[in-house]
Amino acid sequence: MENNLNLTSNATLATLSIKLDQLRDSLRPGQQQLGSWDGGKMAISAVPGAGKSHSLAVAAAMLIARYQLHPRNQLIIVTYTRSAAAGIKAKIKERLKELKIPQTGFMVQTLHGLALNIATRNPELSQLNLDTSTVIIPTPSHRVIRSSVEKWISRNPRRYQLLLEGSEFDGEETERLRRQSVLRTEVLPKLAHTIIREAKSSGLTPEKVWELSHYSQEHYDILAVGAGLYEQYQTVMRSLEFIDYDDMILGALNVLENVKIRQVWQQQIFAVFEDEAQDSSPLQEQLISALATNETDCNLIRVGDPNQAINSTFTPADPVYFNWFCETCKADNKLAEMTQAGRSSKIIIEAANFVLQWVNQQWKYEAQKQQEKQLIADHKEDKKEVIPFRLQTIETVSKNDPQPDANPEPIGEGLELYRPDDIYHTVDLIRQRIIELLSKNPDHNAAILVRENRQGRFLAEHLKDLPKKHKIRVYEVGESERFSQIPYEILTLLQFIDRPHSPDYLKNALEILEKRNLIPSQDLNALATYPENFLYPSPLISEQKKPVLEARRYCCNLLQAKLELPDYQLIPFLGMTLKYTGAELATVQKLSDRISQELISKYSLKNVLNVLREIINSEQFEPIEEDSEERYTRAKQVTIITMHKSKGLDWDYVFLPFLHEDVLPGSPWVPTSAQFLGNFTLAEVSRAQIRAAVHHNYINPNDPLIIPNPEIAWEEAQQLKKAEEYRLLYVAMTRPKRLLWMSAAKQGPFRWSIFKPDGNSNLQAKTPCPILPILMNQFPNSVMEYLF
Repeated sequence: MENNLNLTSNATLATLSIKLDQLRDSLRPGQQQLGSWDGGKMAISAVPGAGKSHSLAVAAAMLIARYQLHPRNQLIIVTYTRSAAAGIKAKIKERLKELKIPQTGFMVQTLHGLALNIATRNPELSQLNLDTSTVIIPTPSHRVIRSSVEKWISRNPRRYQLLLEGSEFDGEETERLRRQSVLRTEVLPKLAHTIIREAKSSGLTPEKVWELSHYSQEHYDILAVGAGLYEQYQTVMRSLEFIDYDDMILGALNVLENVKIRQVWQQQIFAVFEDEAQDSSPLQEQLISALATNETDCNLIRVGDPNQAINSTFTPADPVYFNWFCETCKADNKLAEMTQAGRSSKIIIEAANFVLQWVNQQWKYEAQKQQEKQLIADHKEDKKEVIPFRLQTIETVSKNDPQPDANPEPIGEGLELYRPDDIYHTVDLIRQRIIELLSKNPDHNAAILVRENRQGRFLAEHLKDLPKKHKIRVYEVGESERFSQIPYEILTLLQFIDRPHSPDYLKNALEILEKRNLIPSQDLNALATYPENFLYPSPLISEQKKPVLEARRYCCNLLQAKLELPDYQLIPFLGMTLKYTGAELATVQKLSDRISQELISKYSLKNVLNVLREIINSEQFEPIEEDSEERYTRAKQVTIITMHKSKGLDWDYVFLPFLHEDVLPGSPWVPTSAQFLGNFTLAEVSRAQIRAAVHHNYINPNDPLIIPNPEIAWEEAQQLKKAEEYRLLYVAMTRPKRLLWMSAAKQGPFRWSIFKPDGNSNLQAKTPCPILPILMNQFPNSVMEYLF
């Protein structure tokens, strides 16, 4: 009997082994290295469309089967969004079902979910208590940041005075008040937000940032200011029992400092897979490395594409860390490159590869020119090799690739390049091509990728007749996302109505009105400096200009409503005032009903403000919706979406309009209102200075630490933005399967943020993004003629 059982067991293992070999053979060359992983650290650098998620799921299933993993010795897969985690989990379960083995032995979590799991099991070590704490996502306008700024100002009058004086200050009272407004509502909140995220995500405490400030020799001592703001932020957060997402990771790391507890976690983890590793921060890398390390090795597989790193200018993510990890693994022969991709037609791949190579060549050429002119300080020369793209080109798949319709035949030329007369001509060309394509191929889909949401609104408005006339759906993603801003906008206007004499509340209200295009763009600091003079000018005040009069009319109407309407009608009134759409008005009604239910008989403006603050801070309204690719990629639909949000998606046809140099690559700019501080912004300078210190600890900790001065830091910020914008364009160019349509209009708005589409009077000559002319030169057959 025992012999029969052994024979059965051996037969089962033999069958499983055959299935695993078949699974491995079904993978492409770069993917097979992931499936054959046998321990230690490994880096997987994948090109767009390489089937990263598919191969990660297959490799995970193979490991679970090969090593007979179970809940007490399991594989951990870490990613950064809940939708990605759900997708990977489903794919692994599907593979395990095919192998006929239990769907256990693995866990898929977001990184913050994993950190929270560790932290909450040991609250005494993590110092986090979710029963009493509220998780928030602070922004520069968040009350925690604003409160931190006010506390710092009151405790640091000398440093604040130095900022206030800036340059060319003659002591004039109106200018002093204007600068106060700019510092308190713009400059310092942005500096606090940036330096807190950069420092905290790198594991730096306020005390450590303060130490770094001693290595910086500059007038404003920006890191010292940032350290003070960071310290006040931590104090305010503790007093309100708030935590942020970095606190979760820090809490988990505090727990893992306990040797016994760390060993318990490590014994339960066979290995850690990290997806989208190019978006990782030093603190996140520290956490997964701690979990992946056992007594003999660190079983860590990091999968990503540094060429799709598009978040580093507004989050702490920095692709340089994953690139360094790749180079370390390469030295140990543990780097695999997934270079074959079946998503796009051959000409689209060629265009994307050409852009990658051209940008890197230009980068090296510019660096060489600056070196020859001796414009770069010695300590910056170490960074010249940090080029925008990893030298990794996309290759088409082999003829026997299992992916259906891999590298599909192109539509027309597959790449179409245009120079329309203006932005209205651009829309006409897009309309004509979409109707032609989706009418002939109703099972296909299309997307228009934009750099700014305002461009998306412009396109949606001019394509709104497509559903009725041609049965082509138009889905503007930005419109659905704007609903989440409604509680904040309502709160901002109510705060002004409650305290109209407050310069901060007045300015915030004016910003909302300007953002909704209800009042003309103008210097809001000048209006908010003296609220009484703006709202109710005396005969001694000089006659106000038309834009000021329009802004005043809106604000006075808001104050009049407070006198004439009962409190419970103010929220619906504000919805009408802001000219919300039908769907937005429905959201306003939902918000109003929610507040009424909470207050019942205690309805007052003060209580409404308190409830709204709680809703916004705790994110309890309009819960985050899991992304579903289906709503973006329906057949016979054109999706209008930002380039950032398009990452991870694909369509048959992709349109990239408005590719102008001032937007792509663009450059960081100093707001006119803040130019008294210098030709740079404190926030971007602090980001570059923090990263210089963190990079120093990674690559040359034994060398003297040099913090760049503001001028050099500002140059580095410009280079960072330029590199990321080119990567963003690369991401957009690799979304289509059959047709890539690109254009730069000869005339467009000076800035989309202030553009009102009322004819050609607001347009001016525009320079195309440098990429478009070189593509036209390289692919002459793709330069399109048009008849109108």
